[in-house]
Amino acid sequence: MAKKTPEINSSSTADIAFLLLCYFLMTTTMGDQSGLQRRLPPIPDAKQAQDQKVNRRNIVIVRINSADKLFAGNEAMDIAYLKDKMKEFLANPNNDPNLPEKEEKEIEGKTYMVSKGVISLQNDRGTSYQAYLAVQNELVKAVNELRDEFSMREYGMKFARLSEAQQDIVKKAVPQNISEAEPKDTGKK
Repeated sequence: MAKKTPEINSSSTADIAFLLLCYFLMTTTMGDQSGLQRRLPPIPDAKQAQDQKVNRRNIVIVRINSADKLFAGNEAMDIAYLKDKMKEFLANPNNDPNLPEKEEKEIEGKTYMVSKGVISLQNDRGTSYQAYLAVQNELVKAVNELRDEFSMREYGMKFARLSEAQQDIVKKAVPQNISEAEPKDTGKK
């Protein structure tokens, strides 16, 4: 008579696998994600596209070359100064004729002076993603700080604490006009 091998009770195997799965899900950390959270503007119709001719004084070109060197306008600059330079450009506090013009706009029954300034961001195909993100973040910080300053003047609180209707007014009074050009190969002719 042959000896029979005892069977292993596997009824708790699924429970153990589930507990291990839960353990790994709770203890695993994911790497920091970096990227840009943007809502794209709606596609303009033909009439809007014709109306979007921009005066030269209303545009500042921010370039990042393949060596991650930053240029704002025609001058090389450190990224630490970019936010303040862009705030000055967009706000044009002294009505400098070399900075963007402002136009009176009626928003929700009140008239505001709104900058026509546009920031054109251009980069080389060799630009590192970190440099591109850092510049993008500084440009958005400049707009966000201008929105906070406007919110404090008009409502006495920061932009994030405003109601949705108030935020819409601030967004119209301080628009985020950042244009991104397609990357170029500057090393080739």
